[in-house]
Amino acid sequence: MSRFLEYTTNHPFLIAAAAILAILAIVIEIRERAKGSTMVGTGDAVRLTNSGALVLDVRDAGEYDTGHIIDARNIPAKEVGERAGTLKKYKDKPVVVCCENGFTSAAAAKALKAAGFSKVATLRGGLRTWRQENLPLVKGGKKDGKQA
Repeated sequence: MSRFLEYTTNHPFLIAAAAILAILAIVIEIRERAKGSTMVGTGDAVRLTNSGALVLDVRDAGEYDTGHIIDARNIPAKEVGERAGTLKKYKDKPVVVCCENGFTSAAAAKALKAAGFSKVATLRGGLRTWRQENLPLVKGGKKDGKQA
């Protein structure tokens, strides 16, 4: 114990840096948990989709038509809270929310959590990351569960 006290008195800048990094790590963790959803990478999103998860694309219809994940449903981010009732059969199933870059989907995931959805995740990096990893996208398809 005396060596620890000696070390702290001889290296105050290192101790201060370690304390700042520890506080920063705690703040980041608290902010992530406050978002209300977890972030999943593309590999986890594929695994969840293959096991029956709903992929919810929260981009506008025009962006959705340019290319989206297979079997993804489209509800624009502004309408997720009011149209969450159309997805009620997925309340206890995994839901992966995606947007173009991963920012808009966090707010939509929070709205789904508030509507009672228990297993909501967002796609880390959005469809931009999906494209970078050369994963498949389709054009046309389902919008809000109906054929386009």
